[in-house]
Amino acid sequence: ANWLIPPRMTRKLSLTVDGKNVVVHLHKGDLPEGVTFKGPVAVDSETMGLSLVRDPLCLVQLSDGAGEAHLVQLDRSNYNAPNLKRVLSDQSVLKLFHFARFDIAMFMRDLGLICAPLYCTRTASRLVRTYTDRHGLKDLCKELLGRDISKDQQSSDWGAVELTDAQLAYAASDVLHLH
Repeated sequence: ANWLIPPRMTRKLSLTVDGKNVVVHLHKGDLPEGVTFKGPVAVDSETMGLSLVRDPLCLVQLSDGAGEAHLVQLDRSNYNAPNLKRVLSDQSVLKLFHFARFDIAMFMRDLGLICAPLYCTRTASRLVRTYTDRHGLKDLCKELLGRDISKDQQSSDWGAVELTDAQLAYAASDVLHLH
């Protein structure tokens, strides 16, 4: 990929997510050596669309619930991200997803890994919230946490070389709410 900033670079940002200041680490290419997570890790991804055939994986978000989010902007020319792959494929770490089916299919296709073990909040919602057909993360956060989360950036250009602060806050928000 033609990075405007060098690959394997990290930016640390303080962003406001749902009215709270949080630390967001944006990593280009891969997680740095030494980044560790304690307990279950919330995971999400952003792509250029929703087609498993056509659309590339662009960003992977991770958080262990400690108030920080790690966002990995992938080099789509080779998806060489051994540290990220190690975390996602670690059998001793539970991964928390919302709509895991899509994310794990993208990880299998582009990163060549099987992500397990996992827990999917959308599947859990469908099993226990039988009184509704609204199982999106936004709906769950509103009903269970009393929080309105914005999905305004959901369809933005995740393939851009430079992601906006609004995109980064949106991406961090999803994994921060999964804990």
